[in-house]
Formats: sequence, structure tokens, C-alpha cells
Amino acid sequence: MKKLRGVLFIVIAAFSIFVLAGCGSQSSEKTVKVGIMASDEPIWKPIQKKLKKQNIDLKLVTFNDYNQPNQALEQGELDINAFQHIYFLNNWNKAHNADLVPIGKTFIAPLRVYSTKISSIKDLKDGDKVTLPNDATNEGRALELLESAGLIELDKASLPTVKDITKYNTKIKVTPLDAAQTAHSLDDATAAIVNNTIAADAKLPAKEDIYTEKITKKSERWVNVIATTKKNKDNATYKKIVKAYQTESNAKNLKKIYKDTTLPAWNMKF
Repeated sequence: MKKLRGVLFIVIAAFSIFVLAGCGSQSSEKTVKVGIMASDEPIWKPIQKKLKKQNIDLKLVTFNDYNQPNQALEQGELDINAFQHIYFLNNWNKAHNADLVPIGKTFIAPLRVYSTKISSIKDLKDGDKVTLPNDATNEGRALELLESAGLIELDKASLPTVKDITKYNTKIKVTPLDAAQTAHSLDDATAAIVNNTIAADAKLPAKEDIYTEKITKKSERWVNVIATTKKNKDNATYKKIVKAYQTESNAKNLKKIYKDTTLPAWNMKF
């Protein structure tokens, strides 16, 4: 009987140690929610898999609207997000009295002009309708693109609006729309200026790209970033996520998924 009790004690003790060890290993895994645009999911899936080996459970929360991921981060529904460029982030902070901060560069995605009706931006003529995003940052960026193509001239605003057009070298009809609608506007517009994620979601073929925004010293403000709240800017787990993103394998994946329309920016010099 004593032997049986001894054996039972050993079995119970061993089982207890096994359960405790299991619980300990589970508790060591950290869960991080990252907000991304739906079209970026193929970029983040391999990173998610890699981080799993580092005991980081990266939950991908997808959005189709640029106005939501920062709000979700500010309200604590996300831990980090990765969808916006530096200028957009700064403007959002000012408008919402927020303190979101960048913790790592991801990519830069030059704006592109698409058309199903013409093959070159030089083919635009008087009366042609050109649509562009109407949010504060991308509208100004799109107008600067039209100026660089020689179609319009702008006042010296830091980031212009349609009101800052001082001259039409070609009398196009500049029409601001919600960013998500720009790709769909190609049904009735001659050309549309479309963000890379919107173009990817709409599956716009590369052959419909008729002009690309030039990268200059001023382009650093258009670099996309991973962002979090100011209180979490030094979070060690989030830094591991940034490191997992900024790899040569991910640089190749960015070029592959976006067919060279999106460029790795973490080592880019401006």
C-alpha cells in the first residue's frame, strides 16, 4: 500500500510539474495586434510566421479605410499599426491631439496615375477629367505630381489644395474623391491618381500606370512607418517586430507582391 501511495505521489508530482511548465511556456508568448490595410496581408503573413518562433503571436487586423487604424490604436484596440506615411501620421496627431509615434520605417509607395483610355500622361487634353484622393495629405501630394508632369502650376503652399492651383497648362478637370473611390472612377475619368494599397485592392494592372511620382529629397515625408503610442515607443517586443519587417527577404517580398511599385525604405537615403 505504501509503495502504491509512493508511486501515485510521484505520478501526481510529475504531472503537476508538466502542467506548470506548459502554463509557463504559454504565458511567455506575447500577443500583439497590428492594424494593416487588407492589401498588405501577404506582406505580413511570412513575418507573422517568423515571429511565432520568437514567442510573439502577431494578430493581423485588416482595414480598408485609412481613417480607422489610428483611431483603433489610440483607443487601445491595437498595439501597433502599419499603414501610413510620416506626413499622414503627423497630421492625424495634430487633428486629434494624439501622441502616436513612428518606431520603424517600412516602405515608400510613389503615387501613380492610371488610365484605361490613354497610354501616356502627355495624352491628357483640355476637358479631360482627372480624379485624385481628397484627404488632406494625399490631395496635396497628387497635385504636386500633376505639377511635376507639367499639367498645372501651384502656389507655394507647404501642401497644396485645389484652391492653390494658379495655372492650368492643360485645362484638365481636377476632381478630388474619397481615396477608396479613385480606382473605380476610371470608368468615367480619363485618368486617376491612386494610392498603392487602393490600386492593389482594385487589382489595377501595371499596364494602366501612365505616370509615377518622382522620389526626391522631399519624399521622406511619404515613407510609411510602423507606429504605436508614445508610452510604448521603447517596447522591446515591438522592436522585434520592426526588426522582423526590415529584412532582405521582406524587401524581396515587397517587390514581388507589389510588382516593383512599392520600395523598401528602411535603408533609403534622401
